[in-house]
Parts: sequence; structure tokens; C-alpha cells
Amino acid sequence: MSEKQFNTAQKVDSKCCEDALPGGDEAIYDRDMEWLAQSDVVVAEVTQPSFGVGYEIGQAMAMKKKILCLFRPSSGKVLSAMIQRAEGKLGSSIFQVRDYVEEEVEGILENYFGELTKN
Repeated sequence: MSEKQFNTAQKVDSKCCEDALPGGDEAIYDRDMEWLAQSDVVVAEVTQPSFGVGYEIGQAMAMKKKILCLFRPSSGKVLSAMIQRAEGKLGSSIFQVRDYVEEEVEGILENYFGELTKN
């Protein structure tokens, strides 16, 4: 049995790179959409509300990508109802939301991708 490979795109803090990217907003949009198109799975940190992250999650859903959202309850923030309820509406094989503390992230990702390789 061969191990499945997943295309992933690593996105660093966009504030550090946006000013340096020739082409400005259009180039950023094109780059991010290309990353989404090339990826099999999207992992989104959703603790801090963000229109950009929400848009990317919506685009990933339209592209039928698997999505894992990570939320940190200790932040005191409230997770968007759209994100909170998506797993129940779409099914956990497509969309998952996991609460986490920083020390658990590696294990959560290992478990998530481990389950994907079994399917």
C-alpha cells in the first residue's frame, strides 16, 4: 500500500510579504488562489476573525477541498457561527473544526493527516 501524498501550501504571515510582492493586491490574490487550487487540504487558523481567511475557506469549499479549521478558545473570542456549524452541515469528512492549545497543534495535524492517508 502506498502512502498518499498531499499538496500543501504554506502561507506565512501575509503582512510580512504583501508590500514586497510586485503587483500588489492582484498578485496576492492570484498567488493565494493558485495555492488553493494546487492544495488538496486547507488548514485555517480561525481564532482571529478575518474576511480574507473566510473568503479563502469559501473558495476552498467551492473547489471541494478538505478543510480543517483550528480555533483557540482561550483567546476569549467567539467562533463565527458559519464556521462553527459547517462541520455539521457538510460532514466531518469534508470540514472539521478543532479547538486547540498551542502544545496540541502538532498532534492534531498528525491525527488529521494520518486519517486522510487511511482513506
